[in-house]
Order: sequence, then C-alpha cells, then structure tokens
Amino acid sequence: METLYHQTNKQIQEVQSYMGRLENTDRQSVHLLENELQARIDQIFSHLERLDILASKEPPNRRQNAKLRVDQLKYDVQHLQTALRNFQHRRYSREAQDREREELMSRTFTTNDADTSIPIDETLQLNSNLNNAHRGMDDLLGSGSSILTGLRDQRGTLKGTHKKMLDVANMLGLSNTVMRLIEKRATQDKLIMIGGMLLTCVVMFLVVKYLG
Repeated sequence: METLYHQTNKQIQEVQSYMGRLENTDRQSVHLLENELQARIDQIFSHLERLDILASKEPPNRRQNAKLRVDQLKYDVQHLQTALRNFQHRRYSREAQDREREELMSRTFTTNDADTSIPIDETLQLNSNLNNAHRGMDDLLGSGSSILTGLRDQRGTLKGTHKKMLDVANMLGLSNTVMRLIEKRATQDKLIMIGGMLLTCVVMFLVVKYLG
C-alpha cells in the first residue's frame, strides 16, 4: 500500500503543477493540456479505488490511519477535478464571446439595412453588458461548485465524527438516552446540510436560467 500511496501522492502534485500552466497555454494547445490533465486525474481516481481496498485490509491498529490518508488524497484530487472543470467552463465562455465579437465586427452596416439600424455605440454597449453577464455567471457557478464540494466534504466529516462519537460512547458505557441524543443531533446536522445543498442548486439554476 505504501508504494501505491506515494505514487498517487506524487501524481497529484504533478497535476497541481500542470494546472498552473493552463492560464499561460496558447489557445491551440490548451485543449491538449486539458485532455492530459483529465487522463492523469482519471488514473488517480483508479489508484484511489485500489487504495481503499488495501486500506481496509490493513491491521486494525493501522486501518483508521490508512483510511484517513486515502481520504486526504481523495479530497485533493476532487478539488483538482473541480478546478479543471471551472477552467474549461471559463474557456468555453471566452471563446463564445470572441466568436460573437468577431461576428459583430464583421457585419456590414449600411444606411438602408433595417436590421442594422442600431447605433454602433449601443451595439458595443450591449456586447459589453453580455460579457459582464457571462463573467458574473462564471463567478457564481464557480462559487456554487466550491460550496457544493465543501458541503460534500462536511458530510463526510460529520459521518466520521458521528461514528467516532458512538465508538467513544460505547467505550465509556454512556446511557441509551445520551446515545439517542447524539444520533438525533447527527440527523439534524445531516438535514441542515442537505437543505443547504438544495438551496445552492436552486440558486445556481435560477442564475443560469435568468442570466443565460
């Protein structure tokens, strides 16, 4: 397990290094780098599945620590996957804006063309407003994605904490009443988390629907 763990950790660090090159890569080559990064991330996810199996086979005194190390790798690679998707979304939006701008500038305006009777200043202002709206949507989608990722991480943390609390309670011989209170609080936390995720999804849907 140790060999695969260190190999996977090294791959995550390499992907982090490559991610820093995305912004400076030219338009003709950026999609090649994106494909390479996605392939590396997919390979890391495959290694993590194997590490999960190996961690479960560790001796009892080392099993918990092994699972925590694997969970940390999962957390890191999930953030890399989210960052790559956000970058791709921003790139698609910029390319669409560039195409719209080129189409606008290539149009021929004549005094007899009823379809092009809008003043140039107003057309440019409209294009600027559209660009601002696109950027606002990108920021909101990025924030929403980060919030959802954070909520998923919190869910995992709450589940782990709940289990540990129950284990400690069993060891200390606490009463059934205290145990039920602990389980009730964990259920309430879970419902709050699910409500937050649903609210975030609704906000993102409304933003895409009305700003798109």
